[in-house]
Amino acid sequence: MFDTIDKALARLETWLIVVFLWAMVVLTFAQVCLRALYTHARFEWANQWMAYLDWSEILVRLLVLWLAFLGASLLTRENKHIKIDLFAAILPPRWLPLRELLLSSVAAIISGIMLKVCIGYVALERTFGGSLFLGLPGWIGQLIMPLGFAAILFRFSLRAVRQAVELTRGAEK
Repeated sequence: MFDTIDKALARLETWLIVVFLWAMVVLTFAQVCLRALYTHARFEWANQWMAYLDWSEILVRLLVLWLAFLGASLLTRENKHIKIDLFAAILPPRWLPLRELLLSSVAAIISGIMLKVCIGYVALERTFGGSLFLGLPGWIGQLIMPLGFAAILFRFSLRAVRQAVELTRGAEK
C-alpha cells in the first residue's frame, strides 16, 4: 500500500514540477519581452501589460520554493539526495544496511521535527500574515514547507522500514 502511495506521490510531484516550471518560464519570458518592448521600442501598451502582470514576479519566486521542495522529495525517493557519508568508505560492506537504517531513521526524525516547526510557522503566518498577490493569503504559498517535509518524512520512513525488513531477513538466514 505504501509503495502505491509513493508512486502516486511521485507522479503528482513530477506533474507539478513540469507545470510549475512551464509557468515560471512563460511568466518570466512575458515579463522580459514586455519590459524590452517598453524600454527599447517605447510601446506604452507593454508597460500597461506589465502592470497587469505585476503579481507574476512574486509567483515565480514562490514557485522556485515549491520546485525546490518537490525536487527534494523526488530525489529522496530515488536515494539521490545530498549525503555526507564518511562511513561508507570506512565500514565493511556487511555493515552498510545497518548504516542505511540508521541514516534513514535519523533523517526521518529530523524531517519530522522540521515538519512540526513548519506547521507552526504556517499557523503563525495564517494568523498574522498578509497577502501574496491577487488577494491570495500568504500562508497558502508557504504550505509547501510542511507538505514538502511531510513527503520527505514519508520517503525516509519508508526507506527505514525497508532497511529494517531487509536486515531482519538477512539475520534469519
